[in-house]
Amino acid sequence: MSIKRMIQAVECHAGEPMRVITGGVPIPPGDSVFEQMKWMEKNDDQLRKLMLREPRGYPAVCCNMIVPAKNPKAAMGYIIMEQTEYCLMSGGNTISVATVLLETGMIPMVEPITEFYLEAPAGLIHIKANCKNGKVTGVTFKNVPVYVAYQDKVIDVPHLGKVTVDIVWGGAWFVMADYRQFAGLKLESDYGAEITKISALLIKAAQEQCPVCHPDYPDTPITLASLTGPSNTPGCDSKSAVTVLSGEVDFDNPSTWKGALDRSCCGTGTCAKMAYAYNRGQLPLNRPYVNENILGLTFTGTLEAETKIGDIDALIPTVKGEAFIYGYSNYVLDSEDPFTEGYTLGDLWG
Repeated sequence: MSIKRMIQAVECHAGEPMRVITGGVPIPPGDSVFEQMKWMEKNDDQLRKLMLREPRGYPAVCCNMIVPAKNPKAAMGYIIMEQTEYCLMSGGNTISVATVLLETGMIPMVEPITEFYLEAPAGLIHIKANCKNGKVTGVTFKNVPVYVAYQDKVIDVPHLGKVTVDIVWGGAWFVMADYRQFAGLKLESDYGAEITKISALLIKAAQEQCPVCHPDYPDTPITLASLTGPSNTPGCDSKSAVTVLSGEVDFDNPSTWKGALDRSCCGTGTCAKMAYAYNRGQLPLNRPYVNENILGLTFTGTLEAETKIGDIDALIPTVKGEAFIYGYSNYVLDSEDPFTEGYTLGDLWG
C-alpha cells in the first residue's frame, strides 16, 4: 500500500467524540495558534475534512490538532476543527485535549492538581486538572469573556413562525431559545431529529436577522443553536440541547434542515447559558451552575467576575467537566483512495 498521509490520534470523548491528533501532521506556520488555524483553513483544509467526514468520521465527531504553543505562558497549543468551521474556542474539546495531554504524558501530571495554560485560537486558556492514580478526574477551564448581544429578540423563522431568542457569545456565537416555545417538543433523545431541525432553521434565521460583531473576531458568524429550559434532575439548574450544523441550511430544501446534537454538555454553550441566566437575574456571580444535556451528563460552571470587552459588559466564566480516552488510532490515506477529503451523503449530512 502506498500512503499519502499517516496521522496519529487519541480518541477521547466528553459525551461528544473529541479526536485529538498527536502526530503525522506538519506544524503550520504562524505567530499564534489563531494564525496557524487561519493558515490551516486556507491551505490544508483537507485535514479537517479527511478526519471528520466519512469514512473516518460522522456528523457528531470533532477533531483537535496539537501544536507547540506560540505564547510563552502556554504549555501547548491546539487547533479545533468541527464539521463546518474552525472554532476559536470549544469547552468539550478543551477538556478532552487537556485530558489527552496529561494521560499520555505530553504534559507532566502532578497529583492531586495540575495547573497550566493552553493556547487556543481564542487565546490563553487556564487549565486546572484534578488527577488521581494517573487519571484525570476533572478539568476546569477559564473561558474567554462571554456576553449577551441580543436578549428576547423576536425573529421570523420560516416554517416555525415568530420565535423569541437570545444571541450570546460563549466563545462561539449561539442562538438560544426556550424549547417550550415549540409545542410538543421535549429535550430527550427520542426528539433528536426535531431538535436539530428546529435548531438548523433558527441558526439560518438568526444569521440573517441578528448581525453580530465581536470586537476581537468581527468575522465570526452565528453557527450554533441551544434549545434550553429547566431540568427535572435534582441538583441541575438547566437542561440544554446544542446543535452543530453539518452543512449549509436552505429554507427551501427540507433535506438540509438537520445537524448533529452535541453529545457533550457543550462548554461554550454552558458559558452562554450562564450569561443568559445572569442577564435575567437568575444567576449571581460565584454560584455553581449545573447544566445537563439530553444524555444526562453535566458540566458545572461558575461566573467568576464581570469584565469588559472594549465597551461591552461581559463575564468571566469557568466550566468543569470530564473526558475519557477510548482508543489510539493510526489513520492513513491510501494514494489510490478517490476520497482524498472524505465524503458526505444526504442520509446523515446536511
